[in-house]
Amino acid sequence: MGAQNAARLPAEWEPHAATWITWPQNPRDWPGKFQPMPWAFAEIIRKIAGAPGRERARVLVCSPAVEARARGQLKKAHVDLSRVDFHVIPTDRGWMRDCGPCFVERGGKVAVAGFGFDAWSKYPDFVRDAKVPETIARLLGLDYAPATRAGRLVTLEGGALDINGRGTLVTTEECCLDPEVQVRNPGFTHADYEAVFASALGAPNTIWLANGIKGDDTHGHVDDFCRFVDARTLVLCEEKNPADENHAILEENRERLESARLEDGSRPEVARLPMPAPLYFDGMRLPASYANFLITNAAVLVPTFNDANDRIALGILAELFDRPVVGIHAVDLVWGLGTIHCLTRQEPAG
Repeated sequence: MGAQNAARLPAEWEPHAATWITWPQNPRDWPGKFQPMPWAFAEIIRKIAGAPGRERARVLVCSPAVEARARGQLKKAHVDLSRVDFHVIPTDRGWMRDCGPCFVERGGKVAVAGFGFDAWSKYPDFVRDAKVPETIARLLGLDYAPATRAGRLVTLEGGALDINGRGTLVTTEECCLDPEVQVRNPGFTHADYEAVFASALGAPNTIWLANGIKGDDTHGHVDDFCRFVDARTLVLCEEKNPADENHAILEENRERLESARLEDGSRPEVARLPMPAPLYFDGMRLPASYANFLITNAAVLVPTFNDANDRIALGILAELFDRPVVGIHAVDLVWGLGTIHCLTRQEPAG
């Protein structure tokens, strides 16, 4: 592939044209807690679209009636509707990080790398979600290139990886390589994924972590516990209670990061981010984590959990970023088994 046709997935802190989000419509995503979801989403959209350096919020709705209802709720929440675009695109679940388009840069233009989506190789309702990337590419007039390996469409979700925009990507073996549980690409090896990351995303250097945190329905998404905050620095969640089941998981990942290398051969810097106290609903442990933040043009939106560590986590991230860090209440959101980063997908400015 010539350099002029090479793809690159920009880092999340690079300038955005917009952030995409799906208006909540499936009560099964938040059983028993669906009623407050539109107001939680309205706050996220308000923060995306309403500050200096702002970007557009592009909102998927399943019908014109839902659009009208969403407009009314956003207006009540004082969202600047002149910065919001609505698109009637039906979806099944609407976790935009995972089913939405993977926007890359290719030849100086924004394009879409078309990964397959199969609802985390776990749920049956994904036919409409799987069509979202190509539909959005067509809507925006962007080139769409299916991500393939050996003639097969590669299934992968955005939350499975994080990237520094310079050639390094971080992911987990639990998500990509487990041979029995939620198998996205049967038979794939480390080398297969690394070839895909290099060709489709411009990331020839992969840092392999082990497992994701408990309560993660996706089976190992990295965006719940380890994220790049700049080209050389990652934040890694830390569970200090040795009796907590996340303690050993996160310490093993720390050990792996200690021997990791960036694309230039240097070691990354690693900052530790606390975990909130374990959060449960209806007997289920939830994947509550401060690492599921979204970087926008104007701010970093961080999930918070009415926890003593909220303030500590926000302070650590404020020291690491060059833009304001804003907490977003996520106790209800996380019952959907994901929070702010899982719900959104950035579109680079190009």
